[in-house]
Amino acid sequence: MAPKHTLNAQNLEALGAKRLAELLIDISSGDAAAKRRLRLALAGAQSPADAAREIRKRLTAIARSRSFVDWQNRRSLAEDLQTQRRAIVNHVGKSDPREALDLMWSFVALASPVFARCDDSSGTVIEIFHEGVSDLGQLAEAAKGDTKDLADRAFQALLDNDYGQFDDLVAELSPALGDAGLEHLKSRLVALSKEPAKKLVEHERKKIGWSTGGPIYEDEIADPHRARVIEIALRDIADAQGDVDAFIAQYDRETRKVPRIAAAIAERLLAAGRAAEALQTIEAAKHKRSGWPEFEWEDARIAALDGLERSDDAQTARWSCFERFLSARHLRDYLKQLPDFDDIEAESRALDYAESFKPFSAALSFLAAWPAPDRAAKLVLNRTEELDGDRYEVLSPVADALAGKHPLAATLALRAMIEFSLDHGRSSRYKHAARHFQECASLAPAIADFGKHETHESFVARMRSKHGKKSSFWSLVT
Repeated sequence: MAPKHTLNAQNLEALGAKRLAELLIDISSGDAAAKRRLRLALAGAQSPADAAREIRKRLTAIARSRSFVDWQNRRSLAEDLQTQRRAIVNHVGKSDPREALDLMWSFVALASPVFARCDDSSGTVIEIFHEGVSDLGQLAEAAKGDTKDLADRAFQALLDNDYGQFDDLVAELSPALGDAGLEHLKSRLVALSKEPAKKLVEHERKKIGWSTGGPIYEDEIADPHRARVIEIALRDIADAQGDVDAFIAQYDRETRKVPRIAAAIAERLLAAGRAAEALQTIEAAKHKRSGWPEFEWEDARIAALDGLERSDDAQTARWSCFERFLSARHLRDYLKQLPDFDDIEAESRALDYAESFKPFSAALSFLAAWPAPDRAAKLVLNRTEELDGDRYEVLSPVADALAGKHPLAATLALRAMIEFSLDHGRSSRYKHAARHFQECASLAPAIADFGKHETHESFVARMRSKHGKKSSFWSLVT
C-alpha cells in the first residue's frame, strides 16, 4: 500500500471536497489553461449544453487569435486544443452526439487559422487535428444524421484541406456516409472536376510570389490544387466502396507504371482476388533508378506470386531482395517458408553472403542487427580500414552490441568515430567522442591481445600528439 502522502487519487479524496476546491483555486491562480479546464469541468457537470457553450467560446477565441506561436509556445497551444477536443467527445458527445459533431467540425476547421500562425515542425499540432477527424467519424456514426448533409460538409472540408488536416476524412466518415453518402460525395466531386477553371482578368489576379519566370498568381496554385484534391478524394471513395477499377481509373496509363503506384493498384487487385492482373500491373512498372530499393513494389510482386501459388518464384524474389539490399525482413520471410533444418543451412549461407557484401557499412549493420555478433566482429577485424567514422548511426549500435564479447572490435568502431570527429573538427560531436574515448578506456583491460592494432595507450598518445590543441574536446575527457 502506498504511503498516505503519496500523490494519488485515493489520498487526495481523503482531503475532502472543500480542501480540494481551495487547492484548485490556488493552483489555477495565474494559470489560464488550468482555469479553462476547471470552467469546462464545471460546465460539463451542469449540462452538455453548458459545456458546448463554453467550448464554442474557446474555439472562437482560438480562431480569432493572431499572435504567432513559435516552438517554445507550441506545447501550451497543443494542450489547449487537446483539452477542447476531449471536452467535445467526453462532455458533449456521450449525451448529445449531434451537437458534438457540429462542434468537432468547428474544431477541425481551426486548422487553417492555427497553422497560419503556428510553427508545427514537430507535427504535434497536426496530429491533434487528425485525432479530431477520427472523432468526426465516430460522432457522425453516433449522430445518425442525414448522409447527404454529411457528404456536403465533407465535400467543403476536402476543398479546405490546405494543411492536410482532412487527409483521412473519407476513410473516417465512410461508415457513417454509407453507399448513399459516398455516391453523393462522389457525384459532387465529379461535377466539380468538369467545371472549367475560372479565368480571372489581370487586375483580379492576386500575386503571391515571384519566380525566374515572373510573378506567381494565387489562381495558378489553386487550380492544380483543386484537381489534386478531387483525384485523391475519388481514390479514397473508391477504396471505401471496394471499387478497384474506380481506384485505378484515377491514374493515367503512364502513372500506373510508377512502381509505388503499381504496388498500390496491385495490393487492391489482390484483395479483390485478381492476382493475375496484380502481377501484370506490377511487371508493367518502369524503374527509373536501377538498383534502388523499392520495397513496396517488391512486396507487391511477392504477394502476387503467392496469390498465384507460384511459391518457388516468390521465394526466389525474397532471396533476391535479401541479396540486393541485405533486407533482413525478406530473409526472415524466406527462412519461414523453408522446412525444418533447411532454414539453418540457408541462414548460414545468407550470413556468409552478408560478410562478403561489398558496401561495408550495410554488411556491418545487417550482421550486428540480425544478430550475428561473432560475424560482425570478424568483419570489423578483417576490414578495419573500411570503418567510416562518419556513420555514427551504424557504428554506435555496433559498438554497443560487440562490447560484451568482442571488446577489440567494439574499440575499433569507437576509435573510428573519435578520429573522424577530431580529424574533421566536428565540435558538435565532441561530447559523444569523449564518451567513446572513455568507453575505449573501460574496454582496454578486457582485450588480451590488440594484435596488429594500437594498444589503448598508443592510441591515446597519438590522439594527444595530433589533436592536443583541441582543448574543447580534451576538457570533456575525464
